[in-house]
Amino acid sequence: MNLKSPSLACLLLLSGGLCFGQSLMTMTDNGSAPTSEPKKPVIFDLSAIDKTVDPCTDFYKYACGNWVKNNPIPSDQVRWGRFNELAERNNYLLYADLKAAADAPKSALQKKYGDYFAACMNVDLADKLGAAPLKLQMAAIAGLNDKKQLAALVSELHNFYAVPVFYFLGVQQDQKDSSQQIATTMQGGLTLPDRDYYLTDDARSQKIREQYVEHVTKMFMLLGDSAEKAAAEAKDVMSVETALAKGSTSRVELRNPANRYHMMTIAELQALSPDYNWTTYLTSIKMNELKSLNVATPAFFKTMNEQIDGQSLDALKSYLRWQALRTAAPALSKPFVDENFNFFQATLQGQKEQTPRWKRCTRATDAALGEAVGQDWVKQNFPPDAKANMEKLVAALEKALGEDIQSLPWMSEPTKVEAEAKLNTIRQKIGYPENWRDYSKLTVKRDDFLGNTERNFEFERQRNLAKLGKPVDEKEWGMTPPTVNAYYNPPQNDINFPAGILQPPFFDNSMDPAVNFGGIGVVIGHEMTHGFDDQGSKYDLHGNVRTWFTADDLKKFNERTDCVANEYSGFQVAEGQNLNGKLTLGENTADNGGIRIAYQALLETIAKQGAAAEPGYSNGERDGYTPEQRFFISFGQVWCQNATEQSARVLAKTDPHSSGEWRVKGTVQNFDAFGKAFGCKVGQPMMPTNSCRVW
Repeated sequence: MNLKSPSLACLLLLSGGLCFGQSLMTMTDNGSAPTSEPKKPVIFDLSAIDKTVDPCTDFYKYACGNWVKNNPIPSDQVRWGRFNELAERNNYLLYADLKAAADAPKSALQKKYGDYFAACMNVDLADKLGAAPLKLQMAAIAGLNDKKQLAALVSELHNFYAVPVFYFLGVQQDQKDSSQQIATTMQGGLTLPDRDYYLTDDARSQKIREQYVEHVTKMFMLLGDSAEKAAAEAKDVMSVETALAKGSTSRVELRNPANRYHMMTIAELQALSPDYNWTTYLTSIKMNELKSLNVATPAFFKTMNEQIDGQSLDALKSYLRWQALRTAAPALSKPFVDENFNFFQATLQGQKEQTPRWKRCTRATDAALGEAVGQDWVKQNFPPDAKANMEKLVAALEKALGEDIQSLPWMSEPTKVEAEAKLNTIRQKIGYPENWRDYSKLTVKRDDFLGNTERNFEFERQRNLAKLGKPVDEKEWGMTPPTVNAYYNPPQNDINFPAGILQPPFFDNSMDPAVNFGGIGVVIGHEMTHGFDDQGSKYDLHGNVRTWFTADDLKKFNERTDCVANEYSGFQVAEGQNLNGKLTLGENTADNGGIRIAYQALLETIAKQGAAAEPGYSNGERDGYTPEQRFFISFGQVWCQNATEQSARVLAKTDPHSSGEWRVKGTVQNFDAFGKAFGCKVGQPMMPTNSCRVW
C-alpha cells in the first residue's frame, strides 16, 4: 500500500486493509531526470513464454521463463516484475505532470504539488543545510531532563515532526460497530523490518543486528557525535528497540481482529503504563475529553513502561534522537542519504545503486498530495470507458462468486444465506474518489522539503484525529489514483481499484475476454474473496466483527484454511527461507478464490458470445492457445518477476503476499480447471493428487 504516515499505515493494518499487490521498495537518492519514457507493458506477452518447459511441471517457468531471463533486476531496484514495469511507467507520467507544475503551474493546486516536488528535487539546498533541518527536534529532545516530561515530548514528536516513537495513536472504525469511529493506540517504535529481526538467533539475523548497530553509530557521527558517544548511543538504541520488540505482538497474531481489540478507559491504559502520563499526551493532541479507546496491543504498553522506568534518561534520549534522525534522513544532505541507503537498501535488500532522485520525489509527492496530483493524472490516463468496462467486469465477477457460494459442498444453507447477503452489499470504488481531498490548509514551501513532509504528516494526522465521533466517510480512498494495486476494506465492505492498475498487463479493452479475465478479472475476484478469507470472514455485511458461520461450517472452514496455510509454508523463496503460510493465508486464499470465480465468469461470457466471435480466433484458438489457456497464461504473466535474495528474505518475514512464483504455482495446482486446460495428468506437480480449496 502507498501509505502517507506511520500512524495511518498502522490504522490500515488495524482495519484489515487487504491489498492485491506487493509493496514497492522505498526509494532513495541519485540522479536528476529520466532519460526516456518507459515502454507500455504488454498484456499476454507471447515472447515471455518458455515453451521448453512443460506447463504441467512448472507453469510459472512456462508462462514467465523468457521474461525472467530477459528482464534482470535494474541496479536501482531490489525486485523487478510486471507490477514494477507498470508502476515505473505510471511514475514517469506522474513525473512529467509534476515537473510541468513545478516549472509553470496553471492552478493553485498545481503550484502546491509543484512546489512540494521542487523542494524534494533541490539537492543543492539539502546539501547546504546538512543536519540543520533537525535542529528543532534535537533541541526538544536535548531539553528532556525528567522522565515525567516524556509524554509531552512524545506528543510533540508525533504531532509536528512525524517521528514514530514508541506507539501509534489515531482514529479508526469500531470493529464492533462500524458506524462509529473510535481512538486506537498500538505498538510501534521499531526500525528493523520486523520484531523477529531483533529476536531470532540464527547467524544471519545476528549479522544484521551487528550491521544495524554499525549503521546507527555512523549516523550519529554524521550528526556530529564523537565515535565513542555514537557507539554508546547505538547500543542504547538497540537495547530499547529489542525490548520493545519482545513486547510486540507478531504480524500473524495481529491478523486476528480479536487480538487487536481491547477497549479500555484512560484510567485502565494509565494503569498499564503508570510511568507515562497519558493525560498530558492526550491533552497535547487535543483529545483530553477522550474517555476510552481501543488499546490494540496491551502487552506492548507494559513493556514500554518497563523501558521508561528501567532505562536511563540518556538511553531514552538516544532512542528518541535516533528515531528523529532516521525518519528525517532521506530528506537531509547526501552523507545521510547515502548511509541510509547503504543499510536499508544495499545491506537489507541487496540493491546495487541508489534510485534516481526524480523517482523518489515523484513517489513522495504522490504519497503526500496524491488526490491533488491524481486529479490531473486521471484526466490524461484514465478514459471514461475504462471505468464503464470495469463496472461490467465487477458485475460478472459478483455473479460468479454468488454461484460459487451456492455450489460449495461444505457450507450449510444458513451460512450461505449470510455469505450471499454480504456479497450483495459489497460496494465498489473504481479509478478515483468521487470527492477529492481538500489540501487548502496544508502549507507547502518550495525551500523546505523536510518541513513539507512534517507539515503533511501533521495535516494527515489532524484529518485522521478529527474523525473521532464523526460519521464514516464511505467514499474515502486509501490509495492514490496512479497506484498499481487494489484493496478490500473489511469495515466498509468495499473493493477498491485505483486507475493505476486498470491497464496492461492487467487490462486492455482491445484484448479478448480470456486475457482480461485472467488479468484484471482475477484482481477483482481476489478482492471480493478477501471478504471471505480468514480475516474478512470475521466481518459481517455491515463491517462488524461477528461470527456468521454456523459452528460446524466454521470448523470446516478452518480445516480448509489450515490446508492452505500448511501448503504455502512448504514453499521456499531462498535457501533455508520458506514462506510463512499463516502470514500469507489471507492473500493466498484470495488468489485461490479469485482465479476460480474469474474463470467461472469467463466461461459464462464465452457461453453468451462465443470465443469464435472474438477477433483473432480461428478454430477455437488464438496465437495457438484456447481461451482457457489464454486465461491462465494472462494470470501467470502478471506475476513474472526477479528479486534479490535479500529482499526475498525480508518479504518472507514481513509481506502478507507470497512471492510471484508461488502466487502462480500455488494457485493453479489447487485448481483442477488448469490441469484440464493444459492436458495435465493427475500426479504431475501442477495437478497434484491432493489440493486445497476454501472458496
